[in-house]
Amino acid sequence: MSVEENKDKIRRFVEEFWNKGNLESLNEHQAASYVHHDPGSPEITDREGFKQFAIMTRTGFPDFNVTIEDIIAEGDKVVTRWSVRGTHKGALGEIPPTGKEVTMTGITIDRIADGKVVEGWFHSDDLGFWQQLGVIPPMD
Repeated sequence: MSVEENKDKIRRFVEEFWNKGNLESLNEHQAASYVHHDPGSPEITDREGFKQFAIMTRTGFPDFNVTIEDIIAEGDKVVTRWSVRGTHKGALGEIPPTGKEVTMTGITIDRIADGKVVEGWFHSDDLGFWQQLGVIPPMD
C-alpha cells in the first residue's frame, strides 16, 4: 500500500471503529495478531484484547470521539497526533461514573502490513486524564 493509502486506512479506522463505535470494523482494519504497546497499561497481544480495551473505553465514555490533529506517513508506518473528548457516564474498570467531560491528547504510531494494522505504539497524557476525572489530585 502507498503512504496515502496507509493514512486513509487509519482515518477510516478512527472514524468507523472509535467514533462510530463499530467494533466489527476492527476485523477489517487490524490483524488478528495485532500488538498494542502502551507504557500506561499492560501490552495487548491480539485483536480480541484490543477489542476488549475498546469496549471498556466506550462503556466508560459512550460519547468517546477522536479528532485527528495531524497524520504523517512514511513506508509502512503512520503517525497520528490526536485528541479525544468524552463524558465519563459509565464505569471505567472500578471507577464509577463521574459525569465529567474529559479531553486527552496523544500520539500513535501504527505499522501496516498486507493492508492491516499489525502493531501500534501509543502514548497519551494519562496523568492529565486521571486528574480531570479526580482520581489523581492536580499537582501544585
